[in-house]
Amino acid sequence: MTPTPHPRPRRIARWATAALAGAALVAASLMSAGAATAAPPQSVDPMHPDFGPNVTVFSPDTPLSEVKTTLGDIADQQRNNEMGTQRQAVYFLPGQYGTAADPLQFEVGYYTEVAGLGQNPDDVTLTGAMEVYNRCLANNGTANCLALDNFWRTVSNLALHIDKAGQDGCRQSANFWAVSQAVSMRRLDISGANVSLMDYCTAGPQYASGGFIADSKLPFTISGSQQQWLTRNSVLGGWSNGVWNQVFSGVTGAPAETFPSPNPYTVVDKTPISREKPYLYVDADGRWNVRVPSTQTSTSGVSWANGVTPGRSIPITDFYIAKPGDAVSTINAALAQGKNLLLTPGVYNIAKTIQVNRPNTVVLGMGHATLTSVGGATPLQVANVDGAIVAGVTFDAGTTLSPTLLQVGRPGVGKPMDASNPITLSDVYFRVGGPHIGKTTTALKVDANNVLIDHTWVWRADHGLEGFTNGVNGDTDRWNTNTGTTGVMVNGANVTATGLFVEHFQTYNVLWNGNGGRVIFFQNELPYDPPTQADWTQPDGTLGYPGYAVGAGVTTHELDGGGVYVFNENNPSIVTANGFSVPDAPGVVLNHIMTVNLSAGTIQHVVNGVGGQADTTKIGVPQDVVRYPAP
Repeated sequence: MTPTPHPRPRRIARWATAALAGAALVAASLMSAGAATAAPPQSVDPMHPDFGPNVTVFSPDTPLSEVKTTLGDIADQQRNNEMGTQRQAVYFLPGQYGTAADPLQFEVGYYTEVAGLGQNPDDVTLTGAMEVYNRCLANNGTANCLALDNFWRTVSNLALHIDKAGQDGCRQSANFWAVSQAVSMRRLDISGANVSLMDYCTAGPQYASGGFIADSKLPFTISGSQQQWLTRNSVLGGWSNGVWNQVFSGVTGAPAETFPSPNPYTVVDKTPISREKPYLYVDADGRWNVRVPSTQTSTSGVSWANGVTPGRSIPITDFYIAKPGDAVSTINAALAQGKNLLLTPGVYNIAKTIQVNRPNTVVLGMGHATLTSVGGATPLQVANVDGAIVAGVTFDAGTTLSPTLLQVGRPGVGKPMDASNPITLSDVYFRVGGPHIGKTTTALKVDANNVLIDHTWVWRADHGLEGFTNGVNGDTDRWNTNTGTTGVMVNGANVTATGLFVEHFQTYNVLWNGNGGRVIFFQNELPYDPPTQADWTQPDGTLGYPGYAVGAGVTTHELDGGGVYVFNENNPSIVTANGFSVPDAPGVVLNHIMTVNLSAGTIQHVVNGVGGQADTTKIGVPQDVVRYPAP
């Protein structure tokens, strides 16, 4: 069950500059989108933009006791709120927060974004800790403690000097960030103590399952029980441990490549193409802006090493600031008139597609803003236009089948696209089922060329509140109620993905049909719930569907660091022939790939009949292929 939300008091932000004094941002209930009507043209105050409910802004003159109380209230509300509708964004204006004598220590819960509002990370400095601990799922709250379901949270654009004073001895040893998918750390400058990506202080089993770091400086980092992880364009003070799939791209201080042993480390010296996620900031005059980083090629290290990240700034007045309940017709009218789109925290019920048709349009979500399909609509479509960006948005399937949840490019248009200014998706997440029944044919469909996907989790839910029966053989209703045929389909040419997490879809999790594809890091769990082998057999008789398939007509494609996992919970006798399937072409290369059995089912081979069998005689033991085809 979803826990009862913890009530939060009215919160008033105290601003650092006189120009911002007195602005109030208060918490309130989300509006129902069903009763929305078109709004008049929007006027945005550049000094006091109205972000509506569920946004909190602190300044250095906010009493630290108030900051702690507010953050504690948000953590209490969101700590176990995995399937809830509450969304939160917390921002810090430039300045110092917390001291060695009185550190600021807080937890980050579900659907919570925490970010600084400076142009550079070091403009906002927190002394203390930002943490995520294991979630204990047993009824007594003290057993079965793990991080496998610690999804949907974001921290970015600030400096953290770790100070654990006052915590017990084990907790003082590191800043704990025990998370799994749909979690990003971006533009952070962390110092003072170790960072641990697992929580080794809470009762076990202490499992964790993946995450993403980009554009950050970190001290010594303990990966620990993390099954897989991607670190991109960062600076590391050291790294230890690794379970199955750890990838480093453009990382200064990355460990030496040793795949598959003694550690499963894949290292790409320079990221071939990158564009950092847009971010909010407040300038010296107290005006709000969004910084849009420019595209970079063949890079390593952080984008802010020599000052402000290269790019352009868009004043907040050039955005339509949307709130749950706003009519899509109003949003589309604003986009057509040249506005960008800022989605404030909340759940938006979308019965008509939001259309992005103008080059260089930015769609930025705050606090994990969520677009839920209604009546089978595709919530968002991006035309074949250069430079459009969608960032920080979650897409949720509705109860009526949608053809897609995010459509990028229009099929058959074939427009040449500017490789130096790609359509970019950053921290874009998808959910099919969970809090309610969800249905889609293809969650993310990419028909445009030269698209950059920088961190996505595309998830057909393996657990949730509706459409699930917790019987002896698992969630037996899920296969027929929460339906998702394909996770990601890429038809465009020269598409790059850095950080591709896709799980549990009912045929292909990834089907890549475009030439020139480049993927750095892939993680997949096959569906847990096929009832019979017949349900998990291709029309040509092939047993099961590979987690990662490259189309037969593709002649150029490269993947670095990929894993496919099997846990056929409902029917352990089910067999999948291959974890990966690719055409045998000289330009198609897979580096450092593996399969693994999590305790049920079988994958016979890693790729194209090559590689060992992942079955229940080798639970947790990866079956590795260093390179396909073999050199």
